[in-house]
Amino acid sequence: MDRDEILAQLTQDVLSYVMQGGFPESEVARSIRPAGLDERFAEYESLLDLHFVLKGGVVEFVRELDSRLRAVRTETERVSRTRRGTVDGRIDWAATTKRRYSGNPHDRSLFVCENRSEDYDIPENVVLKRLLSVVYTTLEAAEEYLNGDYEWVRETWKGDEQLIADLRRVMERNVHVRRIRDPESYEPTERMLTAAETARQPVYREAAALLRTRDRVFDGDEAEIRSLLDETAVTPDDDNTLFELFVLFRFVAVLERLEDGQVQFETISSGRQEVARLDGDREIVLYHDNSAADRDLSFLAEPESGPDEASRTERVQQVALDVANGYFQDRSFRNHTGRPDVIVLEIRDEDADEREYLVAEVKNSTRTDTIRRGIKETLEYLAFLRVNEELVFEGDYFGTGWNGVLVVQDLDEPTANVDEQADREIKILQASEIESRLGAVLSEIL
Repeated sequence: MDRDEILAQLTQDVLSYVMQGGFPESEVARSIRPAGLDERFAEYESLLDLHFVLKGGVVEFVRELDSRLRAVRTETERVSRTRRGTVDGRIDWAATTKRRYSGNPHDRSLFVCENRSEDYDIPENVVLKRLLSVVYTTLEAAEEYLNGDYEWVRETWKGDEQLIADLRRVMERNVHVRRIRDPESYEPTERMLTAAETARQPVYREAAALLRTRDRVFDGDEAEIRSLLDETAVTPDDDNTLFELFVLFRFVAVLERLEDGQVQFETISSGRQEVARLDGDREIVLYHDNSAADRDLSFLAEPESGPDEASRTERVQQVALDVANGYFQDRSFRNHTGRPDVIVLEIRDEDADEREYLVAEVKNSTRTDTIRRGIKETLEYLAFLRVNEELVFEGDYFGTGWNGVLVVQDLDEPTANVDEQADREIKILQASEIESRLGAVLSEIL
C-alpha cells in the first residue's frame, strides 16, 4: 500500500473511532507526535492546535496584528455616582438637584458625578482574545520545535522568529489586549462568533473565520484530519509509525467484527499502554507497546547464560531462516538480528487460570533483509515472552504457530499465502490483506 492509501484509511479510522469518542485519542497522539516535540503535545487536542497554528492564514493574521489592534472596538459606559464634599468627573446638575431635593435641599456638598469608561469585553473582542490565546500558548509550548528543521514548519513560522516575539509582546504588553478579559472555557459562543463575522473591522471577521477553521479541525473534518496525518509524518520514521498505527486500527476493526462490535476502548492512563478491552467469559486486551509492564508482560530477546537459553536462541535463528526460505520462494538467506516495538493481544481466562497471546511485529518495508529481520524479531518475542518473569512458551518456543504475526508492506513477488504458511511458527501478512486474513489468525487463538 502506498502512503496515500494508508493516509486515506487512517483518516477514516480517526473519523470512525477517535472522533466518535471510542479509540483513545492519546494513542493517536503518541503515534503521530513528531519526535522531540514537547511533552505538552502528548494530548491529541494539543496536536490539533499545533496543526491549526501552522496554517498560513494564522501566520498572516499575526503578521498584520500589530497595526490592526489600533482598530479594537470598545463600548462607552456611563456610570453615575453620588459624591459628598468632592467632585469626581462631570457634574450632572439635573441629577444633582433632584438628588438634593429628595433628601436635604440645603446640602450643597452633595453632587451626582458622571464618568465614562471604555468596556473592552464586547463579543468581538472575546473572539479575538480566544484566537490570540490559542496561538500564543501553542507557539510558546512548541517554540523549541519550531526552530527545528522540519519542512512543514519552514513553510510557515520558520524564519519568523521575530513574528513570534512580536506576538509574545502583544499578549504580554499591549494595553488593548490586556484589557480584554480571558474568555471562559465555553467561549466564544455562537452569538459572539456571529457578531465578529458581521463586524466592520477585518481583524474581527478574520479572527472569527480562523476560529471556525479550528472548530472544523476539532470536529473531525475529513480534509483537516488527512492534512494533520500527512503533515506530522515528516521523516521516514514517522511514516513507519503511521503504518504501525494503520495496523493497530486493523486489529481494532477485526476484533470489533469478530466480537460483534462489543469492543470497549479505554482511555490510556499514565504508565499504561492498553488500547482496547473486551470483558466477558475471557478478558481480551490489546496493547501497543514494547512491554506491557502493567500486565506483568515482558520480553527478553537477549540470550541468557546456560545451555537451555543458548539452545533457545539458536532455535530462533534456525526457524527464522526456515520461515524466510519458505515464504520467499526463489531465494535463500543467512541470519540477521534486530528488535522493534510490537502489538500484543492478551486473552486471559481467570477461572481456568489460562492466558493466550498474539504478538504482532510491523515492518513498513518491502526490503527482503528488513522482512527477514522482522521474522527473527517476531520469533524472539515469542521465544522470550514472559509473564511474571516466567516464559510463556516453555516446550514449543513459538506457541502453536498462530501466536506470532509479522505485517509487512505489499510485495511484488511470489509469496506464500496464509494457508501455505499453516505449518510455520509465525504467519506473515501483507498490508492489503491484513483486514481480510487477520480474522482467521485471531480466530485460532480466540
